[in-house]
Amino acid sequence: MEDYRRQGGIHQLLAVEQEARQIVNAARTAKDEAEDEVGKYRTHMEKEYQKTVSERLDEETVKKIDHLKKQAAKV
Repeated sequence: MEDYRRQGGIHQLLAVEQEARQIVNAARTAKDEAEDEVGKYRTHMEKEYQKTVSERLDEETVKKIDHLKKQAAKV
């Protein structure tokens, strides 16, 4: 009878271990997916930032050129 209990306990431990492996694998998969999404978001935001900076620099350059043209016209 005691051998049967030990064997049942071993089967329970094996089942719990398998379930734990499945949970860990699911967590790893979720982590990988989240990292991919973060990477995509980071890339998107970097492009948007670069676009904004470029537009601002272009605007400032045009203003400076206009200012210099006005000063040159006065001279």
